[in-house]
Formats: sequence, C-alpha cells, structure tokens
Amino acid sequence: MIITKKLSETAIMETAHRVDVRNIYSTKDAMINVITLKPGEFLKQHITPVNVAFYVLKGRGIIEIGEEKETVEENTLIESPKDIMHCWYNESEEDFAVMVIKAPKPVTKSIFI
Repeated sequence: MIITKKLSETAIMETAHRVDVRNIYSTKDAMINVITLKPGEFLKQHITPVNVAFYVLKGRGIIEIGEEKETVEENTLIESPKDIMHCWYNESEEDFAVMVIKAPKPVTKSIFI
C-alpha cells in the first residue's frame, strides 16, 4: 500500500519555537519534520538527544551548530551531532524551509538554552 502525505495538508505543530513545524513522518524508528521560517523568524537554541540531518528545501538561512555559524541554501544537507546546541535563523526576505530528519526517533525532549 502506498502512503502519501501532503505538507500543505499537514497541521502545524505546537512547539516552543512558535514557528511553522509540520510532522510528515513518524515511526518508532525515525521522524521527519518540515520547518518553514518566514523572514526574521528563528528557532530557539536547543540541544537534541539524537543525531539530526537537515535538508534545505527552499531559500537561504543561517545554521548555528555549537560555536559555528554558516549560511546555507536549498539542496544542501547539514549534519548535526546529538547533544550539541543548534538553531536556525532566516535573515533573508523570503521563506526558508528545512526538512529535519531524526533517527533514531528521540525518546526524550530537546533541551532549550
């Protein structure tokens, strides 16, 4: 059986970040969210208890991992190891969308700085 899910038909999650976060895949083994930051929006600094892969779907933004910051654009994969602070900033004038892949699926919550 083929299972499909449209991002546009997926509800925005309530998160501490208070931005557009939508869960498009969740099993006991992994989860995938899509975060869309409007111009001027950002994620709060936080630490995730699992490794995270980010894939930039749209636009350009700034990723901060630990002490490093880098501007990235669409069609770029970024790896973030577990237990290190990270966050995103959209300082551009266009929407910025990132796919967030967590595997294994976290069993504890992120820690906010």
